[in-house]
Amino acid sequence: MDNTHDLDELLPRISLAEVSRANGAMLRRADSEHFSGDGAPTLTDLTECVFFSPGDGRIWLNDQRMQLVHSSSLGQLRRELVETLGIERARGLLTRTGYVSGARDAQLVRERWPESDIASVFMAGTRLHTLEGVARVEPVQFDFDIDRGYYSGEFLWHHCSEDDEHIAAYGVGTEPACWMELGYAMGYVTTLFGRLVVFREVECRATGASVCRVVGKNAEAWGDVSEDIRYLQAQDFAGLGAATHEASAAQPEPAYATSESPAEIDPHDVIGASAGFNSACHQLHRVAPTQATVLFTGESGVGKEAFARMLHRISPRSGQPFIAVNCAAIPETLAEAELFGVERGAFTGASASRPGRFERADGGVLFLDEIASLSLVTQGKLLRALQEGEIERVGGTRTLDVDVRVIAASNVDLRDEVDAGRFREDLYFRLNVYPIHLPPLRERRDDIPLLMNHFLHLAKRRHTRAPTGFTSRATRALLNYRFPGNIRELQNLIERGVIAAEDGAAIDVPHMFRSEQLDEHLLLAVGSGGGLDSVATPDAENAPLLEQIRRSQPAPQEGISLDAVEYRLLEEAVSLSGGNLAAAARLLGITRRQLDYRLKAARRRLTE
Repeated sequence: MDNTHDLDELLPRISLAEVSRANGAMLRRADSEHFSGDGAPTLTDLTECVFFSPGDGRIWLNDQRMQLVHSSSLGQLRRELVETLGIERARGLLTRTGYVSGARDAQLVRERWPESDIASVFMAGTRLHTLEGVARVEPVQFDFDIDRGYYSGEFLWHHCSEDDEHIAAYGVGTEPACWMELGYAMGYVTTLFGRLVVFREVECRATGASVCRVVGKNAEAWGDVSEDIRYLQAQDFAGLGAATHEASAAQPEPAYATSESPAEIDPHDVIGASAGFNSACHQLHRVAPTQATVLFTGESGVGKEAFARMLHRISPRSGQPFIAVNCAAIPETLAEAELFGVERGAFTGASASRPGRFERADGGVLFLDEIASLSLVTQGKLLRALQEGEIERVGGTRTLDVDVRVIAASNVDLRDEVDAGRFREDLYFRLNVYPIHLPPLRERRDDIPLLMNHFLHLAKRRHTRAPTGFTSRATRALLNYRFPGNIRELQNLIERGVIAAEDGAAIDVPHMFRSEQLDEHLLLAVGSGGGLDSVATPDAENAPLLEQIRRSQPAPQEGISLDAVEYRLLEEAVSLSGGNLAAAARLLGITRRQLDYRLKAARRRLTE
């Protein structure tokens, strides 16, 4: 009797996609020795994501707009950058451009193929590099483990277009020239890995080699990566400070110094590579050597004080005091005394004379944060201090000369405050000499992987903890989160994750977020069928495959029928392949003959 119609009742209801997702959760490490190269996205898959719309002048790579540009025109741009800015600054600009491109491609692959095996997702970057006409990338070897925070890879770049243009302009020299490609590799792998991965070009055609050879490692494995990382900063602030003044003050260590000393990472460092961040840094560089008053604007938590400290650090006043005042934290009745000082006996409790913040900042910089919270009376006295360079202590009769550069910051629109009558218009014009707007973190998402790595190192050293990094789910959540608290909130989330995660384990979503913070839709990914799939909970994601299969059954059973599971997977592979047995076999990693044999054998055993 034919019992094939009853097979559905015997089979656990588990799909090929569910098994793939379970395997992906388990296989968070990979190496070149066991990489087949057949997993999605293949070069064909990526090629099918390129769309041309010649009628309206647009080209798309999936959902990202692209452009076809002559390689020679990029070469001309490169030459002008080198000749105008110098080779160091030109290299930094091109490295950051490559980094942003790599980060965008990593987001595309992660969102478009969320269920692909981890090795294929990482290797998709090499295929995109090839597809985009940059170079033909040949993997030599790679080995990585996301949970342990370990990455090692070696690749060959054949006929790199950047080398062609560099050699045409300058000939063969002594330094590698694949600057954008190095930035791309760092941006792509760092975004997927959830922590900083640094690539170095050990051989280059621009130095006479026959092919370009690059090696990538997690930052800790390299040791000192300060030279590599400075090209990811919008300005080489250490060198800039020395060039603009002759102060002898010590310069900060790079943001990604990997020494074990907590003092070597400055919590006030500015980190980023996005266009908005770079724009702010260039404006900072422009105004730093001057004495102009600077007004930083932007939402709360975007890093206004960090930028103010950096401005002081690279200015001629770097050897003098930097005094920061949060105006919102000072009671209105004490604001004048705090800013301008107080003489003994000026009011009840004033038992001794003491200087105010202006006097303490004499010769240096006074940073006034949340300046809109000052009263109108205090605003008037502040205006006089700015215009005349003179102050009087509360209860005093002497006029004191002060030489102070004022940097102000506001998280509200001061123009609106002026219109509402809460802020003096003359003081607004006095402060608004050189405004710099700092964009919110949701508008500079390319910076998130760099900031994640920076804050991870800070928190690990502060709390003496040793998590290995971030799960792919945690990285996706951070990249999609809107961050109402901006950089301050990101730092707090990562610090919480470092405390909550176990040493030697990766930081996951529940370690950082609480249910009221993270909307469930932020953890949705595009499934293999084109719809949205919820990301598994931590318990399900980390559960053994056998347990996931058991959970997928319609009702608890004593055991699992291996024949039923095998037959279900084989049938689904054939269905997904439109009945093409050869394609189904490739999907399962077996031959067509093996697929045909397994199908018949499984059907026979189930119907006996």
